[in-house]
Amino acid sequence: MKWAMRLRVALYLAQALEYCSSKGRALYHDLNAYRILFDKDGNPRLSSFGLMKNSRDGKSYSTNLAFTPPEYMRTGRVTPESVVYSFGTMLLDLLSGKHIPPSHALDLIRSKNFLLLMDSALEGHFSNDEGTELVRLASRCLQSEARERPNAKSLVISLMSLQKEAEVPSYVLLGIQHETAPSTKPLSLTPLGEACSRLDLTAIHEILEGMGYKDDEGIANELSFQMWTSQMQETLNSKKHGDTAFRAKDFSTAIDCYTQFIDGGTMVSPTVYARRCLSYLMNDMPQEALGDAMQAQVVSPDWPTALYLQAACLFSLGMENDARETLKDGTNLEAKKNKN
Repeated sequence: MKWAMRLRVALYLAQALEYCSSKGRALYHDLNAYRILFDKDGNPRLSSFGLMKNSRDGKSYSTNLAFTPPEYMRTGRVTPESVVYSFGTMLLDLLSGKHIPPSHALDLIRSKNFLLLMDSALEGHFSNDEGTELVRLASRCLQSEARERPNAKSLVISLMSLQKEAEVPSYVLLGIQHETAPSTKPLSLTPLGEACSRLDLTAIHEILEGMGYKDDEGIANELSFQMWTSQMQETLNSKKHGDTAFRAKDFSTAIDCYTQFIDGGTMVSPTVYARRCLSYLMNDMPQEALGDAMQAQVVSPDWPTALYLQAACLFSLGMENDARETLKDGTNLEAKKNKN
C-alpha cells in the first residue's frame, strides 16, 4: 500500500472514531486491521459496529494480550482512551506492514531506531519528517498512562495535516479497477414512491392519510369472543386516538398512541406501523422509523408502501444507494401487483 494511502487509512479511521464519540459510542471494541474494509471506491471504512452496540459497558476485549491496553489488564474494562491505544497499534501496522507488539515498537522508538519500524517497501516514498510525525503520534497513543493519550478529535487534526495526494481517488492509490455504475433508465414512480424519493414528509403524510386502512384488508386478525374485553376496547381506542393525532399532525402523540396499540398485541396492522414510521421521521428518529417500515413488510410482505417507506428512512439516514435499491424493489413489486 502506498504511503499516501496508508495516511488516508489512518485519517479515515480517526474520523470514524471521532464520529462514534460524537454519537455517544466511544467504546469501539477490539480495534484492529480486520475491522477495516474498503468500499467500491477504495475508501477505508470501519466495520463491526454490532460488537460496540452489544457491549456498552466496556467489559469485552478479544485481541491478543500483547496488544491489549495496559489499563484493561488491570481493570478488565475498556475506556475511550483504550480505543486510542488500539488506534496506536493500527498506526504501527500501517508504518511497518507488520503486526508489531507495542512494547517492542516503543523500545525501538525510545532508542531512536524508529526507522527499523518502517516497511522496507516504503523506502524513498516518504520524508523523514513525515515518518517522524506518524511515529510520534503512534507513541502518544501508546502511552501507558491513559490520560496522556490524545483524543479522537486531536488525532483527526494531526493526521489531516499529513495527507498527501488528497485529490487522487483511493482506488487509484490502491491500484484497483473502479467499477462505474451501469446507466439505468429512470424509475417510473407512483406518487408515494416519488414523495419518498424526495423525502417529502408532508406529501407522504397526505398520501397515507388518504389511503386509510384499505391495505389492512386480508391481514389475519382472528380474535376469539373472549378477547373482546375492555382491554381489546382500550387497544382499539389507542388506534383511534393515534389516527386523530396523525390527522392533526400531532406526531408525538401519534407515536404514543400507536405504540399502545402495537404493545397491546391483540391485532396487527401494517398501516399502523406505516403511520408510526412517518411519525418517527417527522420527529427526526429515522432509525426507529426504519424498524417500523421493516415490520410493516414482515406483516404484509406484498405491500409496496412498506418498501417505499424503508427507502425514505434510508434516504434520511444518508444511505442513498440502499435507498434507491429499495425504491426500485417497491416499484417492481407494485408493477407486479398491478399486472396480476
